[in-house]
Amino acid sequence: MPATRDTRKTPRRGLAAVAALPLLIGALASCGYGSQAEKTADADARPAAADGGQKLSASEVRIGYFPNLTHATALVGLQEGLIEKELNGTKVKPQSFNAGPSEIEALNGGSLDIGFIGPSPSINGYVKSKGSNLRIISGSASGGVKLVVNPDKIKTLDDLKGKKIATPQKGNTQDVAFLNWISEKGWSVDPESGKGDVSVVRTDNKVTPDAFKQGSIDGAWVPEPTASKLVSDGGSVLLDEGSLWPGNKFVITNVIVSQKFLKEHPDVVEAVLRGTVKTNEWIHSNQDKAKASANARLLAETGKGLDPKVIDPAWPSISVTDDPLAATLKKQSEWAVKAKLLESPDLAGIYDLTLLNKVLKAAGKPPVSDAGLGAK
Repeated sequence: MPATRDTRKTPRRGLAAVAALPLLIGALASCGYGSQAEKTADADARPAAADGGQKLSASEVRIGYFPNLTHATALVGLQEGLIEKELNGTKVKPQSFNAGPSEIEALNGGSLDIGFIGPSPSINGYVKSKGSNLRIISGSASGGVKLVVNPDKIKTLDDLKGKKIATPQKGNTQDVAFLNWISEKGWSVDPESGKGDVSVVRTDNKVTPDAFKQGSIDGAWVPEPTASKLVSDGGSVLLDEGSLWPGNKFVITNVIVSQKFLKEHPDVVEAVLRGTVKTNEWIHSNQDKAKASANARLLAETGKGLDPKVIDPAWPSISVTDDPLAATLKKQSEWAVKAKLLESPDLAGIYDLTLLNKVLKAAGKPPVSDAGLGAK
């Protein structure tokens, strides 16, 4: 995936030369998750791993993700073993999900430890649990969302008025962004029914291409690879959502963790983050191999890989990044409140970037920001 626009420049600088990280494990007490004595005692009690290194505090870690290109860090990191390599004997138990609510339910229900997920489910999960069940601990991807339309019916953005445009789910990240865009055009849409100057049709990404081909929708505001599937079926990209954001950057995928797992196994969480950082660096340095790796994982997950005419244009529009782009999540929550899909949330504490910033600091890189929404 060659670099396009400016979306890759900042992440590329922030991901280089991730090395000399093993020393972090011995310094976990500074994370605020327990005393130095407790951590040392736990470490001394653990047996050595098969390679002679010290085993981590959990025998396995359950990691959730979607079979989507916007979850490229998870797809490639698991496919190439780059995440598990950092775990020194702790086994990865991968779990694939098709929607944010089910992943949040698994995390809140204790059957998932760490997950890759979009900003809206992250916000909803945090708010519903009153801040008690999850933390965002890293970014994962930016971009990869497009408005694709039937070019015979829609030639300009103004032509959307009176048309049927799909989003993946009521209140999901793309739905909120589209409703906000409609509002800024001065048009009106009821957020619950989707009816108004534009008909917002909530449609599962798996069936959106068929709905588009059948003409029951005129376009869709969707993430990759659905957007490129629509293009392969004759659609035209009318708008890339990245163009609406400063620097073309906005969070599309976060890494979240169960607060219980973070508190009990910070060494495992840190190891996973080392793996995700190294995975993102590997993706940036090995674009063709990474694209093939992600497609191989999709084939294993769904029984069908993506056609080159879909994955080739989709891949360059997604930028993997360790930065959670917290200010953009904050903005997305404001849009959801504006659309009356969310009551004004208290997001203080939704981020805990302590371990990520330790990993980045060890690599000689500046810390990433939580936009004032960090755990105290």
